[in-house]
Amino acid sequence: MKKLQLHWQILIALILSVLFGMFFPQYVKYVEWMGTLFLRALRMIIVPLIFSSIVSGVTGIGSAQNLGRMSLKTISYYLLTSLFAIVTGLILVNIIKPGIGADLGFSKVVEDLAATRDSFGQTLLKIVPTNIVESMANGDLPAIIFFAIFFGFFATRVIPEYKEPVVTFFNAVFEIMMKITMFVIKFTPLGIFGIVSGIMAENAGNLLNIFGRMGAYMLTVIAALSIHAIITLPLLMRIIGNANPLKHARGMSVPLLTAFSTSSSSATLPLTMEAVEKNSGVSNKTSSFVLPLGATINMDGTALYQCIAVLFIAQAYGVDLSFLQQIIVIITTLLASIGAAGIPMAGLVIITVILSAVGLPLEGVGLILAVDRPLDMIRTSVNVWSDACGAVIIAKSEGETLNV
Repeated sequence: MKKLQLHWQILIALILSVLFGMFFPQYVKYVEWMGTLFLRALRMIIVPLIFSSIVSGVTGIGSAQNLGRMSLKTISYYLLTSLFAIVTGLILVNIIKPGIGADLGFSKVVEDLAATRDSFGQTLLKIVPTNIVESMANGDLPAIIFFAIFFGFFATRVIPEYKEPVVTFFNAVFEIMMKITMFVIKFTPLGIFGIVSGIMAENAGNLLNIFGRMGAYMLTVIAALSIHAIITLPLLMRIIGNANPLKHARGMSVPLLTAFSTSSSSATLPLTMEAVEKNSGVSNKTSSFVLPLGATINMDGTALYQCIAVLFIAQAYGVDLSFLQQIIVIITTLLASIGAAGIPMAGLVIITVILSAVGLPLEGVGLILAVDRPLDMIRTSVNVWSDACGAVIIAKSEGETLNV
């Protein structure tokens, strides 16, 4: 009942924030601090929660054989769903062709995006931290996850005299972090009200113009994301995981609404873990390994969006990408999405990598900047939904008895 109450509280907060931001933008500055404080609280708990949960999960998995099996299942699932998402986007953008006749005068000058990108090889190298304390301070999730997996694995290789207190300590830290998470969750409606009010106030005077000029592009992205979220992922859950997608979706309402409001899968991670464990019945051993990894490398919605965005830019510039070039887009998008940070606007940086790979002008990113934020909110929800579906599928494959 409490979950249902919070679910409705968040929906009401979303509706009120949209109205407040549109009709009273001059007063939004008095409530934006609630959104800032909420995001800071979520980010505060990310690093200790991820580190303690992965160490706890890996020590629970036990042998190297079990860890390797779960890693293979998890990465295979993430690569498969990302590929499905990219192909869905590719098909729709080629059918609808939203970029044909797009107004290039709408574009903006984009600076410094290209300078911030890393190659796929550099991304892989940075997974190994040179200083784990520095990585934790900077919130470098891939490096933190890598070290936590190593730490948890070798914690099980020492003698019981040393192993038991370490395992007990990290289990205790994880439980404490979940208690803190539950406390932060109580303030989700207020945080969402502050965040969404600010977004609406910022764009209130330009919404109709933006939607009118970029409507076909937005509808293409939304349609592709909907197909992936409502058809592809539930089918995988039903066929591979033999689970009930509707029941799972109801239990995921709070993290999905929070992901939509914050545009950050990393900030939503504590809520996702709590919902998957408490509502769907996934064990901590599985969720603490699968979900943090998913928040780092599984970006179905982002990958789909990037594929459509690149082809939209090509169509707008009158460039007809060949079949081979579109295959390059698929491969580059898949590899680049693995290194995508779970933060707002990270997808724009990765789009520049893909544009460079197929020889399109980087300034094309300016075409999609105006509508990126609302689409970012939707694709982040798809990212989180895919992670949650993966946790259920992998838990079922491990023989767990779930609530869905």
